[in-house]
Amino acid sequence: MPVASSARLRMVFLSSFVPRQCGLATFTEDIMHAVGGLGASCAVVAMNRPGEQHAYDARVVATVQEDRLDTYLAAAVVINSGAFDVLCVEHEYGIYGGVACDHLLQLLDAIHIPVITTLHTVLQRPSAEMRRQLCAVAARSTTLMVMNGLAIDILVKVYGIDRRKVAMVHHGAPTLTTPTDTAILQAQLGCAGQRIIATFGLLSPGKGLEYAIQAMPAIVQRHPEARYYILGKTHPVVREQHGEAYRESLQALARHLGVSEQVVFVDTYFSKDALLRYLQVSDIYLTPYLDMEQVTSGTLAYAMACGRPIVSTPYLHARFLLADGRGILVPPQQPAAMADACLHLLGDPAEAARMAHANQQYGRQLRWPRVGQAFLDCCRQAQTAPAGDRYTPAYVVR
Repeated sequence: MPVASSARLRMVFLSSFVPRQCGLATFTEDIMHAVGGLGASCAVVAMNRPGEQHAYDARVVATVQEDRLDTYLAAAVVINSGAFDVLCVEHEYGIYGGVACDHLLQLLDAIHIPVITTLHTVLQRPSAEMRRQLCAVAARSTTLMVMNGLAIDILVKVYGIDRRKVAMVHHGAPTLTTPTDTAILQAQLGCAGQRIIATFGLLSPGKGLEYAIQAMPAIVQRHPEARYYILGKTHPVVREQHGEAYRESLQALARHLGVSEQVVFVDTYFSKDALLRYLQVSDIYLTPYLDMEQVTSGTLAYAMACGRPIVSTPYLHARFLLADGRGILVPPQQPAAMADACLHLLGDPAEAARMAHANQQYGRQLRWPRVGQAFLDCCRQAQTAPAGDRYTPAYVVR
């Protein structure tokens, strides 16, 4: 049940933030918009990489350089100023600097308000150092938030964290309020007559896109109208370190396999509206990811909320969301299995329609207003917990 309160909750988020181009920044803006629509006020302490600067808007009340402890401690002063009721930490490895995440831990040690930490990565087989880091962050948090029910058992069994401290709220996704006629969208996007398999997100080698491309010759042999759309820019960190080598290797692979015309690269950082347009015309959404420990995928949540038939490797979030026939799971690095799954859906309209309907129904609970309410309830529970009480009841959305 929602936690009732007449007071406006004042929330401050510690995270990367737009216009920085990364999934964490987009997620933070989306959850802020969701809880803001329910009456909360939101501000951000934005994380910057060394030497990085962004043109932030007025929602950003402080910035932190990930490698400079003094900026963490200065941010703690802002957070403790009396202007905020809860601190929401978006936790991801590699975002926070210092030896062994020490800078973040020192900031959390200085905080005087409840801390709700959302864990975007929960590893089943962490290194000793990663396990120590997460446990240290957990010890300084009032509540831990995860976006995958499977992550709760991992936190209990692998990290020794008390189950009472963990809450599960889905990764949110946009609401498709006014679906456009598919034929009109296909004409607008220049894909009329095509059967579209799509993957979107920032490109990096861990996405396994090369295996999806290797599946295309078998798919095209039976469905010449099939196209594989790779939607998104190269990840900024990858581009900074390696340029466009990964994208170019994918293009070269498509040429080598004779499917360069059937593999379509759309090299842009998508707005939500533009992305939803492509998802609406997609016959299959494909996530060929290589990291089976990936506990959260915003792109998968988007596809689910849009009611797309889905083929995926069995990483943790896919295993959770695609249970009960809501998708087809295939082994990683297996193009033949990927091709078979896609051909099954392309060749069986009734099964594709059944899966689309099941995903659309399940996807209702992933829409941002519902997710925002669940997140806000968790924050209120943490805010009202007795002083010194680290545990709050888990608000679990199934």
